[in-house]
Amino acid sequence: MTDIPESASEPALAAERNAERGGVSHERLLRVVIPLVMLAALIGLWAWYVKAYNVPKYILPGPDLVAQSLVNDWGVLGPALMVTLSITFQALAIALVGGVLIAILFASSRWVEVALSPYMVILQVTPIIAIAPLILIYTSTTQQALLICAWIVAFFPVLSNTTQGLKSTDHNLLNLFELYGASRWQTLFLLKLPSALPYFLAGLRIAGGLALIAAVVAEFAAGSAGAGSGLAFRLLESQYRLNIPRLFAALILLCVTGVAIFGATSLVSHLLLRRWHESAIRREN
Repeated sequence: MTDIPESASEPALAAERNAERGGVSHERLLRVVIPLVMLAALIGLWAWYVKAYNVPKYILPGPDLVAQSLVNDWGVLGPALMVTLSITFQALAIALVGGVLIAILFASSRWVEVALSPYMVILQVTPIIAIAPLILIYTSTTQQALLICAWIVAFFPVLSNTTQGLKSTDHNLLNLFELYGASRWQTLFLLKLPSALPYFLAGLRIAGGLALIAAVVAEFAAGSAGAGSGLAFRLLESQYRLNIPRLFAALILLCVTGVAIFGATSLVSHLLLRRWHESAIRREN
């Protein structure tokens, strides 16, 4: 008697699973389609406004002129973008390594944290544009100065989040590791670092965008020019020459780069957390 309901329920369960998969696919599709539709609507409104009110191109160029400038001036904008990206990713890599190592040091020694953390905070809250001239004086090349400026801004979110994550390890698990005689290194690598991973990834998402912003702001402050300059110089150059379409093209490149960095760091976070952490596990209502 019990076999009949169970066998009858199998098609229903399969249909329910298919419905759930279809719902998830539909939701993912909407997450892509809705922003694209919104973007198309904004571009259409922009083009309509420029054409309807005959706005001069040196005040607000239309999207067609910006796209044309993006293609025609790629020989200038492309290398500048590569310079900015190089500084951004180098600063982010150094910030990740340094932030994690110092966070481990802070979590291991209370006195080290007490001694160094005030200076870390002072370094973070001081506007980078104020100390950039000093960094330019004390470094041998402008590229080194830009790298240091971008690193300073990107460093603190990684340090702060990772330190908080290491301190947020479950005390019951710490007691369990101690009960079983685990060494400090075993506790660090097998318990504390995995527990701090969500915090570290949150800091990574913040630091990625800040590294790009700091690279651009530092170049503004440095006033670097020439063939090895980044997008910040091309922005200033376009402004001085009233080449507003190129200016908008450079701004769009920066925006797209920032979105791409955020998307990449978010994807890394999702892939590392999706199977075990509550923040990434999809809940069904």
